[in-house]
Amino acid sequence: MDPAGTCSTLARAAAARGATIIENCPVTGIQVRTDDFGVKRVHAVETAHGTIQTPCVVNCAGVWARALGRLAGVHVPLVAMHHAYVVTERIEGIQNMPNVRDHDASVYLRLQGDALSVGGYESNPIFWEEVSEKFAFGLFDLDWDVFMQHIEGAVNRVPVLEKTGIKSTVCGPESFTADHKPLMGEAPEVRGFFLGCGFNSAGMMLGGGCGRELAHWIIHGRPEKDMYGYDIRRFHHSLTDNNRWIRERSHESYAKNYSVVFPHDEPLAGRNVRKDPLHEELLRQGCVFQERHGWERPGWFSPGGAAPVLDYDYYGAYGRQRHRDYTYNRLLGDEYTFDFPPHHDIIKNECLTCRNALALFDMSYFGKFYLVGPEATKAADWLFSADVSKAPGSTVYTCMLNQQGGVESDLTVSRISPGAPGSPLAPAFEGDGYYLAIGGAVAQHNWSHITTVLQDMKFQCKLLDCSEELGMMSIQGPLSRVVLQEVLDTDLSNEAFPFSTHKITTAAGCQVRAMRLSFVGEMGWELHVPRADCVKVYRAVMEAGARHGIANAGYRAIDSLSIEKGYRHWHADLRPDDTPLEAGLAFTCKLKSSIPFLGREAVEAQKAKGIFRRLVCFTTDEKVPMFGLEAVWRDGKVVGHIRRADFGFAIDKTIAYGSWVISQVPSLSSVLWAQGLG
Repeated sequence: MDPAGTCSTLARAAAARGATIIENCPVTGIQVRTDDFGVKRVHAVETAHGTIQTPCVVNCAGVWARALGRLAGVHVPLVAMHHAYVVTERIEGIQNMPNVRDHDASVYLRLQGDALSVGGYESNPIFWEEVSEKFAFGLFDLDWDVFMQHIEGAVNRVPVLEKTGIKSTVCGPESFTADHKPLMGEAPEVRGFFLGCGFNSAGMMLGGGCGRELAHWIIHGRPEKDMYGYDIRRFHHSLTDNNRWIRERSHESYAKNYSVVFPHDEPLAGRNVRKDPLHEELLRQGCVFQERHGWERPGWFSPGGAAPVLDYDYYGAYGRQRHRDYTYNRLLGDEYTFDFPPHHDIIKNECLTCRNALALFDMSYFGKFYLVGPEATKAADWLFSADVSKAPGSTVYTCMLNQQGGVESDLTVSRISPGAPGSPLAPAFEGDGYYLAIGGAVAQHNWSHITTVLQDMKFQCKLLDCSEELGMMSIQGPLSRVVLQEVLDTDLSNEAFPFSTHKITTAAGCQVRAMRLSFVGEMGWELHVPRADCVKVYRAVMEAGARHGIANAGYRAIDSLSIEKGYRHWHADLRPDDTPLEAGLAFTCKLKSSIPFLGREAVEAQKAKGIFRRLVCFTTDEKVPMFGLEAVWRDGKVVGHIRRADFGFAIDKTIAYGSWVISQVPSLSSVLWAQGLG
């Protein structure tokens, strides 16, 4: 399609339906007001020609989006770069050539009439350091020293280009983001300030669908489709104004845009931003870290020793020296395969040690929030699908839903009693209190969802974030009780410490909150520990467990162990457009009670009508790796796709969970069967 023609057509159509388009009208300010409940909201847009009162602003300003965000106190994590292509002279016989991407050369060749346009993603893009307010509809001079690598790649693929002239060059400013995906949705800092920017030179391709979803988002409070991959809340708030992180990650995503995406790859850029208290301890023991939400979390443990993540070397661009003998990068490269990775047996040992003895998982990157105040129970009843308003000492696995009944989160909620002022383990509060433990990679999404609901419902309570102040160790396996009984100053018997309960006790002379929970399907406890005490408690547990065969284990093992037990991972096999009935999580809904909760009406309506899609478990007899997005076939037709897959070492099979569209109206029994899966 022609971009200019497409835009003018959309503008005419919008104007015909009542929209007003005012050109040559620069925005000079955005008025933000704080309401009676302390919530910041958009109030008006100031321009050079007057002020427009509005509760809603959509930031579609491209490379200028960051500056526009600053006017409202909103962080927009993108960078501006020079991005270019050239158009060749006429090439005889080229008319039926398809569009081509050469992933090895990071170059594309696109048919443009009887010529080719050539561009790509270089390893040394030029950053536009000072984005000018006055630069509009202009172009830069093409830097041939930078662009020549694309010409060489194109000539290698289409040799006739070596004898073909260049008719025109186009080099303009484009915005790029940390993961090469757009920034959309309502900003966490200001209600009514929406983002529609950072399209990474794919705006024409993505604009139609993203525009439609964004409109639905603004009107109905959420998009129709699962848009979490583009949602600004996928980034933790500590990262969205971290210039080093934004610049490094945006560069790497740009330079690797055409690289093959392997299942277990990790970024080299923007690392070591958030480290938990056990980081150095585990690094010395061979921990190979993954990056999630800025955190360094344990992936797996290499018997070859320490593999530290080094400062980003920009792949040797900009005159920087590339790292040599970079162990971490070599370990990642070893896994560039779509077969079982070479470290398959190491992860197998971590999993089977947990199944047969015990393993310690460092889960400190988890989000750890307190919901406290006079109306905390009222808020908890509305927020959480399960009944969490039990006696202090109880812990409940629950979902949070949206208005349409979709699952926005799964988490554990523990009822707590007031503690001492300033304590991250047991804070002081008036009224009721709940402790929320949430997967660290989606902590910002959860924080924003809860905060939005509290604001909309005007509940008199507070949400406190203690994620950085607390560490979290999970000791799991059939021997966990034997080992922890030596460490914890409390009775761990079934009678004294049943499943789904918690209590404050001491370990190695330090106060901890112990919870009897499992995310791997074995007997075990989580220890929530003040940051300063984590190493001491960790060493005490490892010392007590040494003669019982304890081992460190990482999230690669958790992924395998949890899929064997049918436990869900939000936004892997569980999405915000799935309902609890479709996901087999109806047991988390307090439908037998009369307590209203967000999304209840939608779930009840679906239960009465029957479900037409469900999450189902598959295993394969043949030992083949699966990673997600594989098609699900039934009777010669595609009926769904795999959401998440992993190898289950205890059953020695590949396991996959996928969504399956049911063509006929199901009976009540099939609804119940779907709920019972896993």
